[in-house]
Amino acid sequence: MDNKPVKPNLGFNSVGLHPHAGLLYIYTAQHRAIITLNCLFCFHILMASSTHNQRHHHLPPNVYSSTTSAPPPTPSSQLNTHHHLTSSSATIDALTHLLHRLPPNLSLPTRRGSSSLSTTSPPLISLSDQTSADHLLSACSQHGFFQLHKHNIPSHLANSAEVESLSLFKLAKDKKESYFPKNWPLGFNDDDEEGNGESFWLDGDCSASTELPTELSLSSLRELTRGLEKLGLEAMEMLSKAVGFENPFKAYPTRLSSMMSVHEGSYGDKPDHISGGFYPYVVGLQYEIRSRKYWLLADSGWVAVVPQVDSVLVTVGDIAQVWSNGKLKRVRGRPLPCMGDGKDSSCITMTLLLTLPTETTISPLLPELDTHNSADDEVREEEEEEEEEDEKDGKNVVKKEKRMFNSFSFEDYAWRVYHEPFIFKDPLDKYRICR
Repeated sequence: MDNKPVKPNLGFNSVGLHPHAGLLYIYTAQHRAIITLNCLFCFHILMASSTHNQRHHHLPPNVYSSTTSAPPPTPSSQLNTHHHLTSSSATIDALTHLLHRLPPNLSLPTRRGSSSLSTTSPPLISLSDQTSADHLLSACSQHGFFQLHKHNIPSHLANSAEVESLSLFKLAKDKKESYFPKNWPLGFNDDDEEGNGESFWLDGDCSASTELPTELSLSSLRELTRGLEKLGLEAMEMLSKAVGFENPFKAYPTRLSSMMSVHEGSYGDKPDHISGGFYPYVVGLQYEIRSRKYWLLADSGWVAVVPQVDSVLVTVGDIAQVWSNGKLKRVRGRPLPCMGDGKDSSCITMTLLLTLPTETTISPLLPELDTHNSADDEVREEEEEEEEEDEKDGKNVVKKEKRMFNSFSFEDYAWRVYHEPFIFKDPLDKYRICR
């Protein structure tokens, strides 16, 4: 049996009667909803104005209303509802008139903008405390970022480096391009057309193509770079021990390649890309001169963080995630300063990236790693069966960890992610091994 309410065509607002429930349905196009009223509750209100309603003419038809009337009631309910529908015609007209006198429409709650996302304080780590290894591993395996305190970098050095960096952006554009020509990935990068400022990508010595004038001395920026590099190496040593792989920077010091990214600009909302592109790195370090909110593109999505003043914000990069065979979370790209609320003020950020030479091959570094590729499924199954039999016999079996990433060329990967700054697809997905 069809128990749907009857919906007369009454223009902008309409009313229907449910044949069994004794309920009055008010259809309001403004609210895109159905207001259900008890007929007995409305009866006294409507009868009080019945005399006026009998003399009241129907409202003029609404030109925007549909010309198609609702289907008639089903035969089973027609006898029960015909009398009510006929006798309540004037009542419906009166109620429709009252609807036009209701208070203004209610509005749906405004969606919270992404810039209103709650912020978090990165886990606080001290490298001088050897008991911090567990906290460091927890922070990197759960978040992919943390902040260092009790370090040896003085605040006045960071402030002096910021002043020197600001002088670079005050140069004329032709001077910027002359002193720091583009030589991927280094050089001056003009992102002004994207509305997110400009950047300088410098080597570990913060050198220029030609000798800079004396007023453009970068001695403080160079010293800050060395201090951050030292902190990054200490963090990698502690982290590699905690995860369980040999630190490549310690075993092969020549594999270290540092880059200083000096950027001027800010993002008011969650960015849909990162100006200047990505560049693969192991860990990134950034001294916090003042309290500021940053966007981090973590594995879980965009995260808003506010590090402590005078701390060093450290992010785990994609290369460290591959080295750990996926045990560590990571942050894609550098921290992005967020001014929020439509503010157009800008800021200087100095981010050091510990990265690798372009000729490097990237692969997981964990010991006892199952190095079989997808073509060796039969061999792997046989080994697993042998391990199960050994376990049944009471033998100690050391199981090899399954490989999560294929090896890949750092140069090819770096070129792709640097020139494809859009963030909708994880660039590491191409090398993940699905099981």
